[in-house]
Amino acid sequence: MKRTLMRLRHWRDNGGNVAILTALVIVPLTFALGLAYDYTMASYRKDQIDGMADAAALGAVTPDMMAQPLANAEARTTSLFLDQISTVAGVTFSSSDVAVNGTDTPLGAAITRNVHITYRAASPNVFAGILGQPSFQITGASSATSGGAPNIDFYLMLDTSPSMEIAATSTGLTTLNADTGYVDSSDRNCTFGCHQSNASPLTSCSNAPSHTDPSTGHATTACQFVTSSSARIHCTASGAYADGTTFTSSSTFPLTGRDLYDLSRCAGVTLRIDLLNQAAQNLMTTASQTASSDNATYRMALYETDVNQATPANDLTLYTLQSLTSDLTAAKTKAAAVGPLEMCTNNDLVCGDSSNGDMDTFLDSDLDSMNSLMPSPGGGTNNHGDTPQEVLLIVTDGLNDETPTRQYPPLDWSGAKCSAIKARGIRIAVLYTQYIAGSGGSWYTGHVAPTLPTGLPSGLPANTPNPGDPMALAAQQCASPGLYFQVTTDGNISDALQTLFLRAVSTARLTQ
Repeated sequence: MKRTLMRLRHWRDNGGNVAILTALVIVPLTFALGLAYDYTMASYRKDQIDGMADAAALGAVTPDMMAQPLANAEARTTSLFLDQISTVAGVTFSSSDVAVNGTDTPLGAAITRNVHITYRAASPNVFAGILGQPSFQITGASSATSGGAPNIDFYLMLDTSPSMEIAATSTGLTTLNADTGYVDSSDRNCTFGCHQSNASPLTSCSNAPSHTDPSTGHATTACQFVTSSSARIHCTASGAYADGTTFTSSSTFPLTGRDLYDLSRCAGVTLRIDLLNQAAQNLMTTASQTASSDNATYRMALYETDVNQATPANDLTLYTLQSLTSDLTAAKTKAAAVGPLEMCTNNDLVCGDSSNGDMDTFLDSDLDSMNSLMPSPGGGTNNHGDTPQEVLLIVTDGLNDETPTRQYPPLDWSGAKCSAIKARGIRIAVLYTQYIAGSGGSWYTGHVAPTLPTGLPSGLPANTPNPGDPMALAAQQCASPGLYFQVTTDGNISDALQTLFLRAVSTARLTQ
């Protein structure tokens, strides 16, 4: 019994020790938590103010401010920063603790402006003040630089392959569907698959799936149906086919047409190749206007991936539509000639010549060609000996059609060819016109889809959203940061192309 009482007494003594230790620890622990709170608040306020310093620094190198004296730009930056920092709750500062310094450096006919801002402020403390530290000091800096807009040479690589001959709008797709009847949701893009514009009216089309001709009840291919004498479609537009045959609203198809491409013309349907044609022309106008306002020189060169020539060995060679020129009016005239690839028969570009092997697009080879013909870029200033910067601007649906084994890989899936171009200091802008899964019907399902890669190309970060469209992913990988744009059915290719151009000529950037 005596031993039991002694143990209880000893336990009470230990309990008292724990209480004393807890009382001793709680004070410094409270202050430690309080200091952590004060430090976190100071860090949060610094992040806010750093962002304000960035915005203020950029305010000195906007196009409007670049046209004004340096002193005005410095005053503008100071005013912007003071106005913004005053909105940060609890922070104290003095305008004398904000310094803005800039320099204007002549570079030929251009001026490069560098603006640097530093600041010092105080973040009030709640707990640390009890220990004699009423606030934490916050300091930071930011810099921005810009010059007169650089001279840039733009090399346009335009995808004019047959797959750009699909309807550009939902209305167009609906029109073709209503006119033909046999074209279902997966096959109505047979417009390009059956485009054989130099032949007499078709009697077969190996790319088209079989359907039942409602006028005869017989199974036939898509192209056979539209040439059936019992299936007359009245044209709603006027124009001329590639062979010179004219048609008006009083004409009927197929008496004055040969394939689904001609049907789209007869029905007045706008195709993607039409939008590309107009977009290229509009770009020349935008480039001319921008060059005038920026006091810079923008030169243009136009290349087509596919083109009709009199006696081509094959159509996989990049075609020069317009060599590099500063005459943007002449370039616009050439852009008006952008058009679809005309075929003689399903597999032959030229009648009796099967040397192209039914291969109509070799985008990867075109990238090699572009890399070879573009010289090394310069800084874009007017300094003696300097040369323009360079931008490769690609408009494509991103699918190759070139290998003897009939593989259809996306544009530069490995990333090696685009990387080689970018490594030379040439930026790449890509306008991806979404490749619609199912284009070409059963041919796509049976031959294209099974050969497409899955996952992400190696050049994209692992957290890149995967839309399940390998052509889109490959195009993103190829493009330089900030220079990727995507359009799909009903999208405005012209606006997208001009957006990419304007992004490329933008020069203001943070340097710190």
